[in-house]
Amino acid sequence: MAHIPSGATAALELLTFDEALAAAQQPHESYDVEKWLYVPNAYSEYRYILGTKGKKPLICMGINPSTAAPDDLDNTLKSVQRIALANGFDSFLMFNVYAQRATDPDAMEKECNMALHRENLAALRYLLSLNPQPCVWAAWGAIIEKRAYLLDCLRDQIALSREFNASWFTAGPISKKGHPHHPLYLRKDAALDPFDPERYCTEILGG
Repeated sequence: MAHIPSGATAALELLTFDEALAAAQQPHESYDVEKWLYVPNAYSEYRYILGTKGKKPLICMGINPSTAAPDDLDNTLKSVQRIALANGFDSFLMFNVYAQRATDPDAMEKECNMALHRENLAALRYLLSLNPQPCVWAAWGAIIEKRAYLLDCLRDQIALSREFNASWFTAGPISKKGHPHHPLYLRKDAALDPFDPERYCTEILGG
């Protein structure tokens, strides 16, 4: 299944992250809320979080959500889950630099919806608060170059992660341009390596 955005997210009546989280914590007929965290809890034009619940989660940061849902993971999220478990985590939480759902990153909107970005930051703050030693897997690949606003969003997210003293990691080879590897096509037991997001911003993104 492909997802092409129906239009600009600014035209949508967005659920705030807090509203969407409250709904996602209620029983749902389609999936086990004791196992899954799915925010919002219904398929829509945007997604803040999709993952499994545990005491030691790995936060994986991609670029934008695709079509995955609880009990219906795409190949990318299947890889994320396998690698999280192989590296000693009991769960994974998929977060994205930008929350607009699009199968093809080229279909992402041209301009950043700052309201969506703010709510996405609230989602990341929540994820970072779940563990006293949060771990973030940088996994956005070269797709970060698709839209100029993605770099600005990422900078805000990296700054937020500093408040929680998050540890950052990558998996797989770094690209020639210095971007972290996308989760797809990694070995199922790929090891996580330390990643310096500050250096990445300075040397790769230019400050």
